[in-house]
Amino acid sequence: MTVTPQTHQVGFIGLGIMGRSMAGHLMKAGYTVHIYSRTRAKCADLEAEGAVWHDTPAGVAGAATVIITMVGYPKDVEEVYFGPDGILGAVQPGSILIDMTTSQPALAQRIAEAAAEKGCEALDAPVSGGDVGAREGTLAIMVGGSPQAFDAALPLFQVMGKTIALLGPAGAGQHTKMVNQIVIAGTILGVAEALNYGQRAGLDLHKVLDVIGKGAAGGFQLNVLGKRMADGDFAPGFFVHHFIKDMGIALEEAERMGGNYRGLKTALAQFQGFAEEGGAEAGTQGIFKHYAS
Repeated sequence: MTVTPQTHQVGFIGLGIMGRSMAGHLMKAGYTVHIYSRTRAKCADLEAEGAVWHDTPAGVAGAATVIITMVGYPKDVEEVYFGPDGILGAVQPGSILIDMTTSQPALAQRIAEAAAEKGCEALDAPVSGGDVGAREGTLAIMVGGSPQAFDAALPLFQVMGKTIALLGPAGAGQHTKMVNQIVIAGTILGVAEALNYGQRAGLDLHKVLDVIGKGAAGGFQLNVLGKRMADGDFAPGFFVHHFIKDMGIALEEAERMGGNYRGLKTALAQFQGFAEEGGAEAGTQGIFKHYAS
């Protein structure tokens, strides 16, 4: 059955920088949204707009028939699904479980298997686009799971994102997100190094960005995050510590499959160094500061 505001109530667990905007879009589209997050105070605006608070993930799972999770780390995903107050202990048969966290492909497969035992479907659907994409509803959403579950959930994805694709069975969405993160890892280092070069050469970085951003170098990392670098705006749209987590997962998967990705290793080492300098809570564009010394 296709998910609509008339047929399904939606749960949303994990309401950070991106999750709050995503849940807000669903509410504006007419869905009743049941929410849980570690810090209730951060959800006050959503509650004021009509979101229904629950004290546990299990409470959300008992009230909604589509449950979306957007948490931080694989250990958080595991706790939310398999913990004593987790989703799988209270989920209603026939529900669709959608993990939009960037997590491990093997964990996505494990959730899908556990969901099937409960008479449910599961999709892994990590996203790309950061705070801007979440706020504007233009996220790229990469999905793993069955075609039937994907088709049913597609109206939800279309509220939150612009580019949406089913890439294969459970785990395929997470593998695709690893491809995405490997691309970003090298690209954002290139942007930071290039703008540091421009700064050392005495150039006006905003004028440089206006020119090269319209050529072959253009893209989100340059045009959006490069501008933030030039502005000295290092507030998080996507935390450095989360990016380190993502690169670590990608490297583990690459090594498991026999890959040796030197660029990814270099990027991970640079971001780990920046985190040790105090940059873990900065946005990924903060790597620009790592080149200042």
